[in-house]
Amino acid sequence: MLALARVAGDADGAYPLSEHVVLHIRYGGDAPAVHLLARDPDGQLSGYAHLDVTDLVDGPSAELVVHPLRRHQGLGRALVAAAIATAEEHDPRGRLRLWAHGDHPSASALALGMGFVRARVLWQMRRSLYAPVPEPRLPRGVTIRSFRPGDDDEAWVRANARAFADHPEQGRWTLRDLRIRLAEPWFDPDGFLLAVNRDGELLGFHWTKVHGAHRDSAEGHETGHAHDPIGEVYVLGVDPAAAGLGLGTALTLAGLRYLRGRGLEQAMLYVDEANTRALRLYTKLDFARWTTDVCYQRHL
Repeated sequence: MLALARVAGDADGAYPLSEHVVLHIRYGGDAPAVHLLARDPDGQLSGYAHLDVTDLVDGPSAELVVHPLRRHQGLGRALVAAAIATAEEHDPRGRLRLWAHGDHPSASALALGMGFVRARVLWQMRRSLYAPVPEPRLPRGVTIRSFRPGDDDEAWVRANARAFADHPEQGRWTLRDLRIRLAEPWFDPDGFLLAVNRDGELLGFHWTKVHGAHRDSAEGHETGHAHDPIGEVYVLGVDPAAAGLGLGTALTLAGLRYLRGRGLEQAMLYVDEANTRALRLYTKLDFARWTTDVCYQRHL
């Protein structure tokens, strides 16, 4: 499945599966996902759809990929139809969210043609690390230190839940979700920055990530990132109790300076198009839109 996704990502210029789905494929989850497979007569995998039916609030969600040489043969439509049928078995209302990474016209045509509507838009933004990155200015009594695995886990999960209380995915992370990522080859504790007060209380955080610098030890290849290394503003959050102190800007700058110190040329991030406050922050710090991911909702 990951090999198929990699081939499609190389052809399209956008990896077709989210990090959440890739980790679910590799490690499983607390609840099993539904894996829908389309195979050629010789048994080769030509299409795949991942269906998560565990979200009782927003309903099932799906992501799918078809091999570039097997497109325009109805496989995408067949996978979406199978995902709809499976969603109806698990959700009384028959809801289904369908993610299209890269917002390709063919994906849009398929989704709209099968009765979906655009419901959520996620921007990937980028900025050069050659451009100036100012020194962060911290409030009095606040310092930035690196994350300490094993010591900071529970405090971070609580802070993350508070910072992303209204976020449909990020705010639901558990200790297991955190520790799966701490075990990934790309994890770097020095790039996981915490803002704390004099009492050691966690006020905010900036978890950076580097794509393309590590290879998957089990498979011997990069998982979806066939490009030069690029830094990411992976998770940036501020506790609501510390809002208004300028920590969002300070933590972003601290993370960008760390990534630049590693010799990286660019930084990227993902942000909801509807999050105007975050967009203002990132635009002020010289980020610009690069690509778009779209979530389509089944229209019932």
